[in-house]
Amino acid sequence: MGDGARVSVAVVDLGSGETVSHGGGEFVTASIVKVDILAALLLGAQDSGRELTGVERSYARAMIVRSDNDAASALWDAIGRAPGLNAANARFGLTRTTGGDGTLWGLTRTTAEDRLVLLRQVFGEESELSGPSRAYLRRLMERVVPDQAWGAPTVADPGTPCAVKNGWLPRDATGLWVVHTTGCVTVAGRTYLLSALSDGNKTKQRGVTLLEEAVTTALS
Repeated sequence: MGDGARVSVAVVDLGSGETVSHGGGEFVTASIVKVDILAALLLGAQDSGRELTGVERSYARAMIVRSDNDAASALWDAIGRAPGLNAANARFGLTRTTGGDGTLWGLTRTTAEDRLVLLRQVFGEESELSGPSRAYLRRLMERVVPDQAWGAPTVADPGTPCAVKNGWLPRDATGLWVVHTTGCVTVAGRTYLLSALSDGNKTKQRGVTLLEEAVTTALS
């Protein structure tokens, strides 16, 4: 099914800390970097002792819930683009994520393992983000529109809340798709953070299917 696509998966049991990973390497983030952007914005607001403005909240909601790219670009500028992202991610403990050049936030590079580090900042108790900041980001990830809630949520226990942020991007040079899923789900009563990254997919749907198979395998 992968047709030569590359995939990297990392999963952590949030309760026990047990981690399973498969594959490796760096990938361009596409829209999963939107979680980083909002986390960096929230961290900066905390440092300044302020709340997000109404405009910032409107952009944040559109960026996470609907994956709005214009909103992401506005907040990318607000955090200081790659330098601001990289500085925040260094405080969060990410070591293999580098912001994209200029306005190209979607070409930020990352690894599946670094995604788990960021997700721990959002869903764990030990975090540079305050409790209210973490809760705000979690709520938005739990409200992602249904047609973007593929991947991670498909393995969750029925009726349990799912937090997700996915990414997808056709690369101009090859016509092949980058497709990623990241999030927090409950499986068999246990809470897992998961990240599944892929590139080289012939279509977006093939990437989605590949990731869902990979996540199911990792959790089994």
